[in-house]
Amino acid sequence: MDHSQSQRPPRSTPRRTWLRQAGQTALGLGSFALLGSVHAADSDEPSALERIRTRGHLTVGLYNDLPPFHLQGRGIEVEMARALARSLGVALKMLPFPADDNMNDDLRNMVWRGHYLGYGPADVLLHVPVDRPLMQANPRVEIFGPYWRERVMIARNLELLPELDSLEPLRRHRTAVAGLSLGGWLMLGADGGALREQLITKVGNGVEACEMLRRGEVAAACGLRSELESTLGGDARYAITRLPTPRAPRDGWAVGMAVKREAQDLAQALQAALEQMSQSGEVRQLFAQGRLDWQRV
Repeated sequence: MDHSQSQRPPRSTPRRTWLRQAGQTALGLGSFALLGSVHAADSDEPSALERIRTRGHLTVGLYNDLPPFHLQGRGIEVEMARALARSLGVALKMLPFPADDNMNDDLRNMVWRGHYLGYGPADVLLHVPVDRPLMQANPRVEIFGPYWRERVMIARNLELLPELDSLEPLRRHRTAVAGLSLGGWLMLGADGGALREQLITKVGNGVEACEMLRRGEVAAACGLRSELESTLGGDARYAITRLPTPRAPRDGWAVGMAVKREAQDLAQALQAALEQMSQSGEVRQLFAQGRLDWQRV
C-alpha cells in the first residue's frame, strides 16, 4: 500500500536555473560505481537503512510537473520509486515538490535539512544531475546511480524542415520552446539573438511545445530529449535530433539520485537495486512505459 504525504508543498514552475546549470557543466558520470568503498562511521545510532526498515517506508522526493517522469502521481520515476522501495522490503511514501531556482536549494530542502515550510527532507531525491561541480558544491549529500542521460533536442515537421544542419532555417519558421529552460536559454541566445522574433517562449515545457507542433502552430519544438521523445517518438511526420548549436552540451548530462552523505548504507542498497533492475530489464520496461528508449548510462 502506498503512503501519500500529508503536507504537500505548493506548486510552481519547475526546471529553471538548476537545469541550466546541469546542462552547462554537463559532466554526467556514466558509472554505477560512484560510491566506492565509503562506509558509514561506527556508531551506536541506527543507520539510515535501519531506520527506514524499522518505520516501514521509504520517502522519495519527486519533482512536480516533470513529464514523463512525474505528473500528478504518475510517471517513470513514480514506478522507479515504487520498485526501489520494494527492493528494500518497505512501502513507498512519495514527497512531490516544486523545483527551486537553484539545485543547491533543492538538495538542501529535500535531502539534508528540510524546507522552511515544514516538509522534507526525503530519504532519497530522484532526478538529480550527476555532475561533479554540483557534488563539490554540496558536500552534505551523496549523488550517485545515474539512470538516464538527458539532452537538449529539437523536433521538427519534416514537410516544412526536411533538413536542419544548423539553426539558420529556423529564421523562416516559428519554434516553440519554454523560455525558462535550458533550451530557451540556448535558442534565445543563438546567433546573437537572431531567432528571437520567431520563438514562442510562453510555453510550460517541451511537452507543451510538442503539442503546438502537432497542432501546426509551429514548425519546430525545442525541449529535453525525454519531453520530445515521449510525446512525438514514433510519429513519422516528425524528426527529433540534437539541437544544432555548439553551445548545447554535446553529450548531455546524466540524472540519478541523492541522499544525505552519512546515509552510505542506503545509497549502496539503492545503487545495488538499480543495478539489478538494469540487468534484469526492469528499468528498460519502466522507461518503455513512458515511451522512452532506455540505454545504460
